[in-house]
Amino acid sequence: MPRGSGNQNGGVIGAVNNASFGKCTQTVKTASTPSAVTTQSGTRVIKTLILAGGGGGGRDRAAGGGAGGLRNIQLNVSGNSALGAVVVGGGGAAGGCSPNNPGSNGVNSSIVVNGTTYTSCGGGGGGKGQSVGIAGGSGGGGGGGPPGAPGSAGGAGVCGQGFAGGTGSAGSPPVSCDTRGSGGGGGASAVGGNAVTGNTPGAGRGGIGGAGLDVSPDYGTGSGVCGVFGGGGGGGARFPNPGGTGGAGGGGRGGTPGVCAVSGTTNTGGGGGGGDNCGDIGGAGGSGIVIVKELSKASGVWSMQSQFQAQKCGTWPKFGFNLDYLVIAGGGGGGGTFGGGGGAGGYRESGGSATGGYTVSPLGSGSAFIVAGCYAITVGAGGAAGANPGNGGGSGTDSVFDSITSTGGGGSGSGNPGSGAPGGSGGGQGYCTSGTSAGSGNTPPTSPPQGNDGGTGEIGVPQGRSGGGGGGAGAAGNNRPGPGVGGAGVTSNITNTPTQRAGGGGAGGNIYGTATPAAGGAGGGGAGAPGPSGAGTNGTVNTGGGAGGGGVNDGGVGGSGLVVVRGPSTQTFSVAPGTNTVTTLPGPAGSYKVATFTVSGTLTVS
Repeated sequence: MPRGSGNQNGGVIGAVNNASFGKCTQTVKTASTPSAVTTQSGTRVIKTLILAGGGGGGRDRAAGGGAGGLRNIQLNVSGNSALGAVVVGGGGAAGGCSPNNPGSNGVNSSIVVNGTTYTSCGGGGGGKGQSVGIAGGSGGGGGGGPPGAPGSAGGAGVCGQGFAGGTGSAGSPPVSCDTRGSGGGGGASAVGGNAVTGNTPGAGRGGIGGAGLDVSPDYGTGSGVCGVFGGGGGGGARFPNPGGTGGAGGGGRGGTPGVCAVSGTTNTGGGGGGGDNCGDIGGAGGSGIVIVKELSKASGVWSMQSQFQAQKCGTWPKFGFNLDYLVIAGGGGGGGTFGGGGGAGGYRESGGSATGGYTVSPLGSGSAFIVAGCYAITVGAGGAAGANPGNGGGSGTDSVFDSITSTGGGGSGSGNPGSGAPGGSGGGQGYCTSGTSAGSGNTPPTSPPQGNDGGTGEIGVPQGRSGGGGGGAGAAGNNRPGPGVGGAGVTSNITNTPTQRAGGGGAGGNIYGTATPAAGGAGGGGAGAPGPSGAGTNGTVNTGGGAGGGGVNDGGVGGSGLVVVRGPSTQTFSVAPGTNTVTTLPGPAGSYKVATFTVSGTLTVS
């Protein structure tokens, strides 16, 4: 056949459908404007995202703000249609200082199409201490209760555009100061988390913000947080417990004394984090956004040229990849005053099947299947140190990659009250007189387990006065009387360097009158302090190691977590911020890309 003749449709067999998958035009409005969008000639259908401003977090034992109401609707239009005014709502203000106030509601967003105004409702403000959350597009969380009273309920999600906020925790004697956590704000796809309640160490942890909605299949990953919008704000917490993490999609983290609450991310409709119980203000809500995408969908057979254009526009179905991963949460803090060791952060790892060629830990299982796109990565922080006298260590925070969540290690108990907190691995029990226990590991349960139980401390043995070791990813914490060492971590060479991580913290205090410290578990666990004096050793950063317990002093700070993602060299990895890294490593079946996250950020896979 002569050159230049024949089928010009890239080898497509059958009739060619020349209709477009989409006009490949997307208009993003991040601020209000009296004139909006003029569609292209031929456009008959649009899809529009209308997201209101998120609610602000409250002040003083205060809750997270609810996400702005989210509408994602498809509408018929005529070609060259001039759409009406666009309003982009601002985020609600944080609760004021005098007097203590709840957060303010976010502002509505709207767009006019064919003479009809389509509106999304502003997110509800987070309740202050002892007050209910405010209703909104998604409801604000409820504040923590006063001593002897229950926590307040979260506000409702209204307008059918979001979910309710979480409930604050009760202030129950005798540890009422430790239990006044607040609820997380509701998100665009999930309710806000309730604050951890009960009369145990760890109670008072702020509720997490409700998750936002992933609309990247419609609008791509260039806006929001990798295409996710409307995360609720995390609830504030009482020291030493951490504030709740913000919901995926721009929700701000709740505050803990010394760690300020975070505002919702701009143009995500994220709720602001709630302030802590020491009177610190919350975070403001994130502003909203309006996006218009022009569509002209059709079904049939397309030429290769049309397919490539559709892929460029983001309207062609995406193909997926199998990736290997290692996700380790932050380790628990060590308890003060004859405290136990902190539990290691939860440890979850793939089985190496996606890339092969390296040795995984005994906890390896499966692989992650994802499509090309942008993914938010959370690296959990280590739990706070328990202060002398008599404060337990704070629990670590979760690490997240896609659908994989590793739970923060449980904070350890101190000398009366002495219970260790549950978590990825449980915190060790502190020295006490009676009625306490070690923290449970693998909480919530995963298969394979993400960690082990903490060890028990000595009970009513004045000459001993020592706690139990924190649980590790590979073994439970050691009980007293005994060495009181932290449970060992496990080893993986996902980065081609065999490394042991997620060891539990060693117990603090005397061993039958001696001054011998208890060692931390191999893999980053901090050593406990000897009995006469000394603070517990911190867990090693980016290992999820639990911290050591204190003698007659403070415990240590838990080690931060780590996220590693590994794929074939044919894939492209991009990471942000720049402190995270991408390397190319050799393997028996070719080279591999490895993205290592030491701080929270984003991973783009193509």
